[in-house]
Amino acid sequence: MTHVIVMAKSPVPGQVKTRLCPPFSPAEAAAIAEAALADTLDAVAACGAGRLIVALDGAPGPWLPAGFHIVPQVAGPFDRRLTAAWAAAGGPGVQIGMDTPQVTAGLLDDALSSLDATPAALGLAVDGGWWAIALRRPDARMFVGVPMSTGGTGAAQRQRLDELGLDVTSLPALVDLDTIADLPAVTESGTAIRTAALARTLGVLPLSVTV
Repeated sequence: MTHVIVMAKSPVPGQVKTRLCPPFSPAEAAAIAEAALADTLDAVAACGAGRLIVALDGAPGPWLPAGFHIVPQVAGPFDRRLTAAWAAAGGPGVQIGMDTPQVTAGLLDDALSSLDATPAALGLAVDGGWWAIALRRPDARMFVGVPMSTGGTGAAQRQRLDELGLDVTSLPALVDLDTIADLPAVTESGTAIRTAALARTLGVLPLSVTV
């Protein structure tokens, strides 16, 4: 049975989306994070994966829909958190974060389907990271020691997959929502409905933006 793992952090003011401050206040940045997470989970809920998993740092809240299984994130650096989340899930699946609320169920289904042809798939982020990874079989060597949250993380992760001898399908590149400058690109497709609506309310997007 395939799964989707969402690596997520509870949207607590002062602990999420701090790069949006300023111009946003910590509470506004947390509201953007919650909207982005809710949009992401909507897409995951609509895809064809058999198991829906949130690897969560923090406590669940009203943003969590029914049908998701919570796996607490372990302590430590992000490469260790990724390794533990995949070990807890087991089996084939795709893993994303909460920074691409424009993701669609179709993109996730395509990532899962790619595992029929290749053992791995990787979606690079425009900022040099990666937004999605699909694996036919989780392996503790996939992430340990790969530098995370840098402009070279995507290339380093692809190199690790190559070193492990895996053929890799390339998924479409997406923009991560890290700074206020990312909001127009993240919301332009019209799929990040909650994120776009809140950005309009906060005056970041023009009222003419369709959500």
